[in-house]
Amino acid sequence: MSDDLEGRDNNHSRHRATPSSAPAPISPKKSSSTSASRPGTSASSGPLENPTDIQTGLATADAQNRLASDGPNVIAEQTQNVWWKLLSYFWGPIPWMIEVAAILSAAVQHWADFAIILIMLLLNAGVGFWQEFKADNAIAALKNQLALNARVLRDGKWREIPARDLVCGDIVSLRLGNIIPADARLVDGDYLAVDQSALTGESLPVDKKAGDDVYSGSIAKMGEMTAQVTATGMNTYFGKTARLVQNAGNISHFQKAVMRIGNFLILSTLGLVAIILTVALFRGDPWFETVLFALILTVAAIPVALPAVLSVTMAVGAEKLARLKAIVSRLVAIEELAGIDILCSDKTGTLTQNRLTLGEPIILAAKDRDDLLLAAALASRPEGGDAIDQAVIGGLNGQAISSSCQTTAFHPFDPVSKRAEATVICDGKPFQVAKGAPQVILKLVSPDAAIVKTVSDAVDDMAARGYRTIGVARRVVAETSTGMDAKDAGAWQFLGLLPLFDPPREDAAQTVREAAAMGVDIKMVTGDHEAIARQIATSLGMGHNILPADQAFGDGIPAISAAAIEQADGYARVFPEHKYAIVKELQDRGHIIGMTGDGVNDAPALKQADVGIAVSGATDAARAAADLVLTAPGLSVITTAIEEARRIFERMGSYATYRISETIRVLLFMTISILVFNFYPVTAVMIVLLALLNDFPIMMIAYDNAPVSPRPVRWDMATTLTMSCMLGVLGVVASFLLFWICEQYLHLDRGLIQSLIFLKLLVAGHLTIYLTRNKGAIWHKPWPSLKLFIATEITQIVGTLAAVYGWFITPVGWKYALLIWAYALIWFVINSGFKIMAYRLLAYREARQARHIARMTDVFHSH
Repeated sequence: MSDDLEGRDNNHSRHRATPSSAPAPISPKKSSSTSASRPGTSASSGPLENPTDIQTGLATADAQNRLASDGPNVIAEQTQNVWWKLLSYFWGPIPWMIEVAAILSAAVQHWADFAIILIMLLLNAGVGFWQEFKADNAIAALKNQLALNARVLRDGKWREIPARDLVCGDIVSLRLGNIIPADARLVDGDYLAVDQSALTGESLPVDKKAGDDVYSGSIAKMGEMTAQVTATGMNTYFGKTARLVQNAGNISHFQKAVMRIGNFLILSTLGLVAIILTVALFRGDPWFETVLFALILTVAAIPVALPAVLSVTMAVGAEKLARLKAIVSRLVAIEELAGIDILCSDKTGTLTQNRLTLGEPIILAAKDRDDLLLAAALASRPEGGDAIDQAVIGGLNGQAISSSCQTTAFHPFDPVSKRAEATVICDGKPFQVAKGAPQVILKLVSPDAAIVKTVSDAVDDMAARGYRTIGVARRVVAETSTGMDAKDAGAWQFLGLLPLFDPPREDAAQTVREAAAMGVDIKMVTGDHEAIARQIATSLGMGHNILPADQAFGDGIPAISAAAIEQADGYARVFPEHKYAIVKELQDRGHIIGMTGDGVNDAPALKQADVGIAVSGATDAARAAADLVLTAPGLSVITTAIEEARRIFERMGSYATYRISETIRVLLFMTISILVFNFYPVTAVMIVLLALLNDFPIMMIAYDNAPVSPRPVRWDMATTLTMSCMLGVLGVVASFLLFWICEQYLHLDRGLIQSLIFLKLLVAGHLTIYLTRNKGAIWHKPWPSLKLFIATEITQIVGTLAAVYGWFITPVGWKYALLIWAYALIWFVINSGFKIMAYRLLAYREARQARHIARMTDVFHSH
């Protein structure tokens, strides 16, 4: 929910009892494209056939038959056949290398090598296909949770159904903030302003009236009307003219950085392998074996699993966020969510309970309390779920509005007029009532200075005590032979003020403290008076420096210093256009911003924010513009989502560090061994086994119990490369030391040395996964997840058994195997010490830089 009558969108329907004289709707099973105007126009279309009764709508059985006949109301997506998708994993540069290696193995009749390489090819394809399949399913599940609903009239009752189940002939309610779910003909209601920019590129909304057509994908910006569906799915204007573009989504800063690392590793691998290949051929090594070895080394060193690991890590994380009542609409938004350092939060429904209680009314021109409440209730929606309307109607103490009062016209609240208005006839006397923000009602009434002072003083007094107020006005309307005549209406009278109190959520203060501990500064954004905002903010421990947005931003640009805007604890009297200005200004100050919103006019701010958050109960337009859609009220949902996003970010960072260090460790060791010692430290089969056994624990990184950073996280390329290179070089040192011990001290033959090095690379490489998952000691919580631990240890055991019993390699026996395990564990402890020391040095350097920047900033501002 947004914050009050100055910023909220009433989001429920009201239907007039009297049907309009709209043209008859079209035949349900035909598209109206032959008679409908184009989206760029608002001209009424000609009469249509077979109208649906707008009092009862379609019968459920009839609607089900039409759905079965015409199909669901969806735009058909081009989906790839599952078998073609599976075969695609055998086609591409990496599969080609593996396939060529298999062919060369068969050509030289190395059948054991051929079998293992073939297994590697099948396993790589199978794992990649399965992981992508899981990621696609996760994304599809998220899309289903974000699917549009439509309010439809069937069997004489209004109900919410999935928009995909709409059929031609359905009577639907279109209201402020709705994304229009299908092509339709407006048949009842006063007016509707529609944003068709997605279809026509028009920047301004188009006014519509009964008899006009509206089109799927456009957005209701103002007003409320009833319409009959004329076309669904691929028969809509959008379905006929738009070409579905398969959008792979934006690539985040993290993904771009990791992809750059991947490209660097690929080029480095190809360069070093080319050197190895050239030197080997120059030395006269067998051509077939040399090329085979080069191909396999290339495949093993290149980070083949990079896209799959990133996709699965984010998809698994998105599923977890959905269970936490926070649905990610863009997977790449997870990175920005982890880096948020300022969260601009709505007050109503997020920081407060959105359960308003009515205080003692302040009577001005009204006869008495009942007269004031009746006027306010007539400008409300009895059947809606709006908190303000319910509080007003609840103030009648159970007394129903007299049956002699008939509402002939109703103008729902919208973020432009900032008020709700109704035309009513009570006991034969026509009049109009309005309720809205006090300053809006004052402008409507145009009172004398005494009334303005009385209202302003009352609003300030109530605000200081935490009450928000709404104004109520009424005027008499002349009735002529042709109906109501607003021109001859009397003057508006300010009847009085209704104070409303919305208590803070019970968990809000604790959540604000937890967010501060996480390095997230929560700033209140409300349409309420600054005194109300200050009272609530102070009670929640958010501070008391509240800026009125209309003073901070003049004509959409900052009217005060950027530092003052940045240092504010919250912003009051906020209009939707102010939200965009707040986000932009804070971003210009170097912050990563999260912004909550619920209304159609919040969409620009939600799009501009690094993470736009549609709160529970938001309009369709806000949900479509947001990166994160909340399905439960309250601030704790957001902070929980930030915490989980940081875990996801840590998992991706852990994989990046591990993948780089492993490539350096294996490739650099192999290159130096071949060039300097003319010795192949592992065979082609061993490289294949290493690659196979590494795949399983790598995939389980997505399920690891990652630590949560106490501060907002951003991609730090320097730290990642520093840690990766350090661990990689330490691995190379350990491998050469083992090689020297085996050859110079133990005098082992080269075949046995190769097996021992293979086992060391396997065991030490898997232990590196445990090193890269946190910045502290290995025993610090959180400990590895059961999935990661089991996958890592099982593959280590399988590799050890292969070395001990000589599966495709020279057997080493249990004695040497246990010695290698001991050697790897010793270096594991050494590497852990270097890692902790390196992180401390990096942290010290960052702290020094931060202090230097702070000093320079103070000097700059002092001048």
